[in-house]
Formats: sequence, structure tokens, C-alpha cells
Amino acid sequence: MSKPKLIRVTTVPISLEKLLGKQLSFMDQHFDLTAVSADATALVDVGKKLGVKTYPVEMTRRITPIQDLKVLWKMYRFLKSERPDIIHSHTPKAGLVSMLAAKLVGVPNRLHTVAGLPLMEAQGLKRKILMLVEQLTYAAATHVYPNSKGLSDFILENKLTTSSKLKVIANGSSNGIDTTYFDKDNLDQNDLFVLKKSLKIEDDDEVFIFVGRLVGDKGLNELIEAFDEIGKNNTKSKLILVGTFEDQLDPLQTSTLEKIKSNSNIINVGWQTDVRPYLAIADILTFPSYREGFPNVVMQAGAMGLASIVSNINGCNEIIIENKNGLIIPVKNKKALEEAMQKLLNDQVLFNSLKTNARPMIVDRYQQQVVWDALLTEYKSLLGARS
Repeated sequence: MSKPKLIRVTTVPISLEKLLGKQLSFMDQHFDLTAVSADATALVDVGKKLGVKTYPVEMTRRITPIQDLKVLWKMYRFLKSERPDIIHSHTPKAGLVSMLAAKLVGVPNRLHTVAGLPLMEAQGLKRKILMLVEQLTYAAATHVYPNSKGLSDFILENKLTTSSKLKVIANGSSNGIDTTYFDKDNLDQNDLFVLKKSLKIEDDDEVFIFVGRLVGDKGLNELIEAFDEIGKNNTKSKLILVGTFEDQLDPLQTSTLEKIKSNSNIINVGWQTDVRPYLAIADILTFPSYREGFPNVVMQAGAMGLASIVSNINGCNEIIIENKNGLIIPVKNKKALEEAMQKLLNDQVLFNSLKTNARPMIVDRYQQQVVWDALLTEYKSLLGARS
């Protein structure tokens, strides 16, 4: 008997690879799966790496009405020829295009996962447009999966859809975490020694780390200010930045960029395919983001045994439990961030306790296979209900 057809859609291929990864390979064992995204060349490479079929549709992350209509038409034609049993989208643009096209075609199970909402930080006309985009996406979908409880609450509070469409899979997260891969003990200690030396990190240095896009709404302006203040009285603290700047979408303040360049204790290593070595040589994750769905980096850092300082936003405040595996601070509060960073530098007992609890708390709640199995069960339930 032929397998049911499943289409998974993201706006750009890197989301397929980094957000979903081997989940697609796992689902391909149970379904006739096709991964859809933009950038045909990069998409082919992702498909080969994961062992799944692909189909390119040139979506953009920006609002481009004419291009978006062309994309909608191409997606409609593709879905009409494929007639999938389930289509499941991630990221805003992919969600809007694929849910509308799937509804027009009559795909019976139209699923969209919500992993963070840009509209949370938007204002004025931009916020209204983004609200409309989400409402259209959810209206066209049959099921909407916020990847955190906090995000589900936000969607309901803002009347973006009805509670009957909403469900959080497992304990949250779009993909869980491979806690075997993110395990400090599996890394070569000599390689870590060499990396520390290359970055001029001494054994008695206290190392903070940020991993993510180096943009304003990740709290980078506040983080750099807070670290700069701490450094005035503590020259043994270091801050590693892992990620890339996005000057077009959400640039950092000029003063922030100047501090990053001038402060020798701020180590900017750029984009890294494998973040594990950098997490392994760090002590504390600092993640003062303004908005998230369910941030992978907080799970990754926890699995690598780091204490964490995170902002009080959905996702972060579900992964981190105050004084158990990290500290939670108010959003956009430089002073609170500075105080939390200083607290972990001064209170060795608390710091050691957070580090000790970090990995077990991630393994227990967010092991990847748990999330995959829960989603597979959801798919089978939907197909069974249709049958």
C-alpha cells in the first residue's frame, strides 16, 4: 500500500535543515514526503543531506505582493498535481502561501506551526499587516500548532484564531533537541583546548555566550551594554557572540557596534555551522531576546550544561525555571540583565547548582524523539479521523 503524501514547507532551506533537520528523515519513513522551500540550489543540497525529495518555490521573507501572488500560483499548481494528504508549514511567509494554496486545492489536513511572531515587536501599520497575515494563515489552516504554551496564550488573547484549532505538541518546541549530539562529553577535549587558546580565553576566565542573529530584537543592544558595564570591574569576563549581523532587517545601534569592535573581551566569531564547541568552552548563556517561539539555543545550551540567563518571554520561560537551571529577567531591561550576569559571577553556589541541573532538565523534557513521536501520533490521528 502506498504511503500517505506529506508536504513540509519553510520559506528558506536553512529552516528545513536547522529547524527540522532529521525530523524530515524520520517522517519520510512513514510518509511519501516532499520538502518545499526557496533557493533551488541550496534546497537540493538539504534534500540530499536529509535523504528527502524536494521542490523549489521562490518565496521571500519580505512583503512582496506581486512576487507573492506568483508564488501562490506556483504552490497551487504543485499541490493540485500532488494532492497531498497533509501539508505542514513553518515560518510566516511559507505558512501564508502554502495554507492559502492548500485551501484552494482542498488539501484535507492543513497544518501550520507557529514559532515566534514578528508582530509582537511591530507597531502601527506594520503590526496591522502582520496581524492580518497571521489571521489569514490560521483561517486557511485546519490546525495551528504554537510551539509553546505562552505563544498559544498570545494567539488567543489577540483573537488570531479559535482555541479549537490550537494545540501544543508534546512539551513544546518544533523539533526538540538531540541530546546525544548536544553533549559536552562527546567533544574532543584537545580540540576545545585549542579553540580556547585561539580565542585567547584563559582557564580562569568567566565566559558568557550569545548564539543567534546579531540584531536588535534579540536583545543584543542591552547585552553589549550590560557586559561593557561588568567589564569595567571584571577583566576576567569574556563574551562570545556566535551569529551574523542583519543590517537590512534589524540593525544594531551604532554604539553597540562600536563596543563590539573596541572591547577586546567581546569575541565575535560569526556564523558557525557547529555551535557545540563554543557552547562547550562557555559557562553562561545570555539570551535576552524580545520575542521567541521556542528557542533551540536555550535547549542546546542547557543540554551542554550551561546555566542560562533569559528574558521573560514565551518559550524561554518554559525551558528555564527560575533558580533551577537559570535566571529569568524582564524584557528590554539592561540593568536587570547586568545584575543577573553579576549575580552568577559572584554566587558560585547558585552558579554550580544551575549548571548541575541544566542538562538533566533538558533531557527529561525535550529529547528530540519525544517530539517526533508526538507529531507522528498527531499525523496518524488526523489521517484516521479523515478515514
